[in-house]
Amino acid sequence: MFNGSIPALVTPFKDGKVDETAFASFVDWQVASGSTALVPCGTTGESATLTIDEHNRVIALTVEAAGGRVPVIAGCGSNDTATALIHMRHAKHVGADAALVVCPYYNKPSQAGLIAHFTALAEGCDLPIIIYNIPGRSVVDMSVETMATLAKLPGIIGVKDATGNLGRVSAQRAACGDDFCQLSGNDETALGYMAMGGVGCISVTANVAPDLCAQFQAACAAGDYAAALALQDRLYPLHDALFSDASPGPTKYALERLGRMSIATRLPITPPSPAARARVDAALAHAGLV
Repeated sequence: MFNGSIPALVTPFKDGKVDETAFASFVDWQVASGSTALVPCGTTGESATLTIDEHNRVIALTVEAAGGRVPVIAGCGSNDTATALIHMRHAKHVGADAALVVCPYYNKPSQAGLIAHFTALAEGCDLPIIIYNIPGRSVVDMSVETMATLAKLPGIIGVKDATGNLGRVSAQRAACGDDFCQLSGNDETALGYMAMGGVGCISVTANVAPDLCAQFQAACAAGDYAAALALQDRLYPLHDALFSDASPGPTKYALERLGRMSIATRLPITPPSPAARARVDAALAHAGLV
């Protein structure tokens, strides 16, 4: 089972291309700082603007750079089932350990459509699947009942829950079982999510503060919620500031300030506004990172 602090990796760019040197160094820093798994080609990785070749290369590069030290959960989602299956098969081929598959966006499938989509993927490739439920981006919200149906399939092992509804943790534990891997998809509510039975967080903030996020998750896992709360207070301004403009713009600005990569994003994501940069600067200082 996956657990702990799992960064949803940004994708660095240089001269319009994926900066492979910066990315490999970034992965190494993440692993050395205590991240317990890695997620390339998610929303934070600007997967929507990567070409198929770039998408495939970023997943392969993550596996190569991780070198077996931590597992890789490859972003494989699409609003086209056939394309998602192609992503999954490639991820398995290059050695990824699981697939993160978002509920199909824009199409607005029914609950029956979600079951058909994820069933087809589980039957078409034996790479374990973590469902990514994020109605704020995909519009459709997977119900607890639908998730329980899918959890019966051996290939569906967990959820990245970005609904923001902490009650879902208990409801999904009851419906899907204690072994169903529940990961928070929201840094700002991860403390409550863990207290209610979550086992980790697929995190944006861990891109910028991997050591602190790893410490936070370790404290939660140990039941030391006083220590976890102190870390939450230290990190909360950063959780907030990284979404003060279109993501991952503020995150890449923070990483540029830390000397990890260029601020470059791909359209339609633009660099963060001066106001957003000021909030990131203040949050980095509050966390003791600068």
